[in-house]
Amino acid sequence: MNLNNVIATRPDKTVYRDGDAAIKVFDEHYNTADVLNEALNTARIEETGLNIPKIREVTKIDGKWAIITDFIEGETLASLMEKHPEKEDEYLELFVDTQIEIQNKSCPMLTKIHDKMNRKISESDLDATTRYELHTRLNGMKKHKKVCHGDYNPSNVIITPDGTPYVLDWSHATQGNASEDVARTYLLFKLAKKDELAEKYIRLFCKKSDTALQYVQSWLPIVAASQLVKKNPDEKEFLESWINVVDYE
Repeated sequence: MNLNNVIATRPDKTVYRDGDAAIKVFDEHYNTADVLNEALNTARIEETGLNIPKIREVTKIDGKWAIITDFIEGETLASLMEKHPEKEDEYLELFVDTQIEIQNKSCPMLTKIHDKMNRKISESDLDATTRYELHTRLNGMKKHKKVCHGDYNPSNVIITPDGTPYVLDWSHATQGNASEDVARTYLLFKLAKKDELAEKYIRLFCKKSDTALQYVQSWLPIVAASQLVKKNPDEKEFLESWINVVDYE
């Protein structure tokens, strides 16, 4: 197995290319259950028929967990948007259409989004009153069974040479209310300081899916609270502002 060609690096994992295979190697401290859950999520999503890199093997390399999948030849939407700003609207259309296609699928064995969000709210450092309000808001949301990616952003969408989109990284996949996933993508754009793109994205999604903008926005405090659990000091003040400015119903 050739680990000389690095194609992506993250704080706790490195992705290599070996021929037609992509090898994601996790650091030795990475939680075993999280690795196996990512592999299981990927296998389950593969069964929906969506365009994703198919899983080949879960193994250990030099004592570190690794997930081996198909390598998808192409370029990320994030890279294409940066190289061709004049095509941003075209790429955004493709981005939203692909997300809607994902959400039209069901995958009954995935974790339920309400369960995950309730757990994240409980794990946050927010005060008890705020946590109670967030739990109440969450439990009042409609419970759907749509596939939600959990980290849907242009860097996780590969466009092949023939124009076919493939979606990567299903470690955070859940089933539930699609508007939660849209609120999260919107928040990811905002955290990346891409405010104009964030607004164009959320309005385009709502138009294409016939979803009320206000309904997606009502998920933002919940999503911000779940993001706080990552304890990124650079995000803390911004995320707390999204939680605190909302008038709870």
